[in-house]
Amino acid sequence: MLIYIRLAEKEDLDQIMKIIDEAKELLKKDGNPQWQNGSPNRKMLAEDITLKRAYCLVANKEIAGVAVLLTTPDPNYAEIDGAWKNNDEQYATIHRIAISTEFRGQHLSQFMMSNLISRGLMLGIHNFRIDTHGVNKRMQGLIKSLGFEFRGVVQVDQTENGARNAYELNL
Repeated sequence: MLIYIRLAEKEDLDQIMKIIDEAKELLKKDGNPQWQNGSPNRKMLAEDITLKRAYCLVANKEIAGVAVLLTTPDPNYAEIDGAWKNNDEQYATIHRIAISTEFRGQHLSQFMMSNLISRGLMLGIHNFRIDTHGVNKRMQGLIKSLGFEFRGVVQVDQTENGARNAYELNL
């Protein structure tokens, strides 16, 4: 099976939103409040596409997943209850990663993450950050399996569910 990532295009938005909605349902089923407040939404993902930071994972010529690679500082990471290991160099942040229900169980999220990290390295970035809700054991398992280390807690919003476990990978 041919698997690769590519920049998302405007024509992909409906399929991307389908995948995001499937992920929201899975999170809800898991008892995870993450993504249950309407975010990420169509407007955010359209902006990600316009800014060329949204990527599609393609498997067998179908969009199997989506993620965002942010190469500018994430304002939510300015303050952390903990400490970043490398706060001096540029970092990339991986956000909004989701795999289609049609492709779950094939370890494609590892492939997606590895390719996003490779993309960052090609841009000269050696530091990567990601966050997830404390109850999101699926994502925590993926993050840890790739060598990311827990650095503390960041706030993505000021609600009771806004706290996120923050991880960092330095290459």
